Amino acid sequence: MHRRINITLPEKTLKLMDRISKKGDRSGFIDEAIKRYIREVGREKIRKELKAAYLEGAERERQLAEEWFFLEEEAWQKKRP
Repeated sequence: MHRRINITLPEKTLKLMDRISKKGDRSGFIDEAIKRYIREVGREKIRKELKAAYLEGAERERQLAEEWFFLEEEAWQKKRP
C-alpha cells in the first residue's frame, strides 16, 4: 500500500536528487534514501548500545578482579613451599 504525502525540499536538494534518480522516480529515490538512512541510524544505535554494554561489563570485571585479587594472592602464597 502506498500513501501520498507532500514534502518541501530546497531547490538545491531537488536538483541533486533529479541528477541521480531515474526520471519520474522521485518517490522511489526518496523511499530508498529513507530506508538506507534508517538502517544506518539503526546500526549506529546498536554500535553505541554494544559499546556501552561492553564498557559496563569491563568495569564490572575489573571490580571483581580487584575484589578477588587479595584472596588469590593469599592462596598463592600458601601454595608456595
